[in-house]
Amino acid sequence: MREYLLTLCITAAVTYLLTGPVRKFAIVAGAMPEIRARDVHREPTPRLGGIAMFFGLCAGLLVADHLTNLSEVFAESNEPRALLSGAALIWLIGVLDDKFEIDALIKLGGQMIAAGVMVMQGLTILWLPVPGVGIVALTPWQGTLLTVALVVITINAVNFVDGLDGLAAGMVCIASAAFFMYAYRLWYSYGIEAAAPATLFAAVLMGMCLGFLPHNMHPARIFMGDSGSMMIGLVLAAGAISVTGQVDPDVMNLYGSERSTVYSMVPVYIPLLMPLTIIAIPAADLILAIVRRTWRGQSPFAADRGHLHHRLLEVGHSHSRAVLIMYFWSAVIAFGTLAYTVNAASMWIVLAIAMLSGVGLFLLLLPRFTPRAPRWAQRIVPPRYRRRTVVPATAPEPAADWTPSLNGATAIGGRTHEHEAEPSPAGARR
Repeated sequence: MREYLLTLCITAAVTYLLTGPVRKFAIVAGAMPEIRARDVHREPTPRLGGIAMFFGLCAGLLVADHLTNLSEVFAESNEPRALLSGAALIWLIGVLDDKFEIDALIKLGGQMIAAGVMVMQGLTILWLPVPGVGIVALTPWQGTLLTVALVVITINAVNFVDGLDGLAAGMVCIASAAFFMYAYRLWYSYGIEAAAPATLFAAVLMGMCLGFLPHNMHPARIFMGDSGSMMIGLVLAAGAISVTGQVDPDVMNLYGSERSTVYSMVPVYIPLLMPLTIIAIPAADLILAIVRRTWRGQSPFAADRGHLHHRLLEVGHSHSRAVLIMYFWSAVIAFGTLAYTVNAASMWIVLAIAMLSGVGLFLLLLPRFTPRAPRWAQRIVPPRYRRRTVVPATAPEPAADWTPSLNGATAIGGRTHEHEAEPSPAGARR
């Protein structure tokens, strides 16, 4: 665990320190597009934040390669190199899009090529544990198509939700935290070594998001752009693919037959649902956007202001509150699924998820409610969350005669105010 935390901290530190210089570079390079009709920010903001995130990814993988335990992941598996290759390609396409606004179909083709590069290096789905059936082996073509589809869907889901300051980075950070706990439990508790790469991917992804968030929170000083949103979507999908289709069925035979294992060992087949739950809100936003645009006769890639975060703003929520609500729902879905993998038969988990969902619905119905921090926390929270003191209106003082006095004081309205007398020419410094 300590090596994972060290990798996370190094990735976050490199991303955080490089974001400032990258912002200056983006301004000089002219990567500051004009405000569009669908944008919610009021001033042109530089993009290319994905540059800092990519170097944070490289730094995290480089440090992990030189650690005692994590170095075995690079020695026994080619998945980290496959991830780096695919991330580099999708990052380059994103940088070009942030600067030159390339066509959507070209980006889609680049996403498929990046997924294909990872498949060629071994990061692919080989088999699926299906409840009620057992282990289903996939042909190379089936595994390739399923892998590419999952990567493209995840990339576009994260890209679509990147519409408010700090929204995409925060939601992916929450999802990767839940996925890290899930993959680490597979590796540490069940002894499944094939889950180690996915655990590493989740730790690095958390570091990338945590390092970028301080610069991206409202009001954002820089956007991650497509170079960042598509890359973190690819890393998120790579972790899900790694832990879904790389677990050896022979390892699961330790628990009995394949069919009984699929039922008893819930964390093994939960990867079928985990990638969908951690991007449940972005995926729902993606599906609704495609249906909405197709119904209007538009291209599915045509931008509009109909996303979920735009709807929250239209209801009356502030920018920060809309982001926090999206965070809340992401955490409920991701960590609720994680709790279900620990104990699928517990009724308390279902009740807790239902209660938290009720709290979320209650918050949605109070768009004009402004949260205020308690008095003891006034100095450590942002000014917009502090309690405002009401100053009673006082009547203006009546005009008074100015009466000079001998000692340099002036009588104003019955009160005496001291003031500094002007120096005389004799006392002036030469």
